[in-house]
Amino acid sequence: MANLDEIKKPIARELDEFEVRFRESMRSNAPLLDRITHYIVTRKGKQMRPMFVFLSAKLCGEINEATYVAASLVEILHTATLVHDDVVDDSYKRRGFFSINALWKNKIAVLVGDFLLAKGLSLSIEHDQFQLLHLLSNTIKEMSEGELLQLEKARKLDIKEDIYFEIIRQKTASLIASACASGASTSTKDPEAIARVKTMGEKIGIAFQIKDDLFDYEEAEIGKPRGIDIKERKMTLPLIHTLNKVSAADKRKIIYVIKNENTNAEKVRWVIDVVRTNGGLDYARSRMTDYKVEAENILATFPDGDARRAIYDMIQFTINRTI
Repeated sequence: MANLDEIKKPIARELDEFEVRFRESMRSNAPLLDRITHYIVTRKGKQMRPMFVFLSAKLCGEINEATYVAASLVEILHTATLVHDDVVDDSYKRRGFFSINALWKNKIAVLVGDFLLAKGLSLSIEHDQFQLLHLLSNTIKEMSEGELLQLEKARKLDIKEDIYFEIIRQKTASLIASACASGASTSTKDPEAIARVKTMGEKIGIAFQIKDDLFDYEEAEIGKPRGIDIKERKMTLPLIHTLNKVSAADKRKIIYVIKNENTNAEKVRWVIDVVRTNGGLDYARSRMTDYKVEAENILATFPDGDARRAIYDMIQFTINRTI
């Protein structure tokens, strides 16, 4: 499997230029904000979403000035949602570093997230990128709706599989879909091609989230605490499938543990074992593979080239990553 550095090769020069522009776009005249945004920029993640922007643009045409705006906008809005997510989840670590709320407390973290959202909106307006603004504003709306739907369902633990897929489509897949669509929209005016790229991104995003769900149950050292989704009362695909298979008594016991004993390591381990022995992981892997194949089939409708091959490698990376 190709690693991210190898996948980046067709767009390496553009990503280097993007780095410079992104740092510049995050600057603020307020010293505290400038200090915090500098902290964010120097602790960036894998940059998968900007990669999807540039590769999708190259898949459909030529990378241009608008593509850089799209990549910056996607990354700014993604960063804003992560800052707010850490506040919502009471999370004090992000990618192995202290989160913004851990260092500067919740009030400042919320305001920083708001600042980043405003930055993203103003960036698109400054460059007259109203199609990008429309696309990504709708994505932020969907991500918020997905998060609220998940919180609502976590109270009753009554998520069915169709609701689960709607939640992850909104929460995770919508941003990857928008990254792909926004990149494509900067290099082609063909609405059918943009729609295909967006659907491909959505399929990749769903596979990406199912892989995240699997991390909670797998034995390998993956950088994510095992059982964390259970402790947070999140109904993930392996668990939903298991609840549909076990006896009524075991179902009641699992739900009781998740609701009332989710900090008991021994009880959480029992739930994990039940999920594993009832085929929950195999089922989730099978569904993840289904979405991977659907994304590959859409990708195959585009002309061959280094961008198409790199996106293919990105799809493989998505489902084979270890963190």
